[in-house]
Amino acid sequence: MGSTGVGAAGVSPPSRPVRVALLCPDLLFGSRIESGLASAGHAVSRVKTADEAGDSALLVVDLGEGVPDPPGAPVKSLGFYSHVDVDTRRRAEAAGYDKVVPRSRMAREMIPIVERLMA
Repeated sequence: MGSTGVGAAGVSPPSRPVRVALLCPDLLFGSRIESGLASAGHAVSRVKTADEAGDSALLVVDLGEGVPDPPGAPVKSLGFYSHVDVDTRRRAEAAGYDKVVPRSRMAREMIPIVERLMA
């Protein structure tokens, strides 16, 4: 598998393309997520706050800058964090994020993670 969770045979369309709001101040990693999800057919837009995710189906958040409140239903939330920062993971889970994964797993498996979450 490639770094975005896409097999060598190419990218197949997602089972259900979704609008994704991406809150990630890290330009390089954010671009990697944006291009990976877009290549899988998802419409990705960058946002500066979690409140801007209103018309999206999914909010993806880099929790390295803090744990903003997730928008709640019907918008699902996916947060990623540094694997050594267990406290951030716990805070995100307590805040109600639908899925919280280490940054390294997000890099390797972003497409399958998103597609399982949105199924």
